Amino acid sequence: MNWQEVCEHPSLRDLPFKIELDEYGRIIMSPVKILHSALRGEIGFLLYSLLQNGSALSGCAIKTSKGTKVADVAWVSADLWAKIKGEADASIAPEICVEVISASNTKREMVEKRQLYFEAGAKEVWLCDENGLLSFFNAEQQLARSVLVPEFPEKLDV
Repeated sequence: MNWQEVCEHPSLRDLPFKIELDEYGRIIMSPVKILHSALRGEIGFLLYSLLQNGSALSGCAIKTSKGTKVADVAWVSADLWAKIKGEADASIAPEICVEVISASNTKREMVEKRQLYFEAGAKEVWLCDENGLLSFFNAEQQLARSVLVPEFPEKLDV
């Protein structure tokens, strides 16, 4: 199955799960809790408030070498948005990709997702734990704070 087929399949609409594809085209579903949704919303709001000339995206599908992964939140510049807005899954990752970590996520999975997002073109990847604590990364290392949005808080209170 490819991402376009997933998006168009009537039985997969309105599921209360985050859906992704692995490198074999298999659907992977993860349930989302209310706190997860609140953290996604707060991150998106702050990105939209702090950055100009672009868009905050919720649930951004990104084509990777290991299937379509869905960043919980992403920031895409206006220039990149013009290139990817018509795509089912972004052929180029937004500049910032954010994952809100849930209890079902493993450290190994998050390391792999970071690598996949960077391979797809992301400039920074952020991880937010269930306590609202953020970790910021570029392709080389963990950062003390975001270089692209230095005023973004390191901890969210939701």
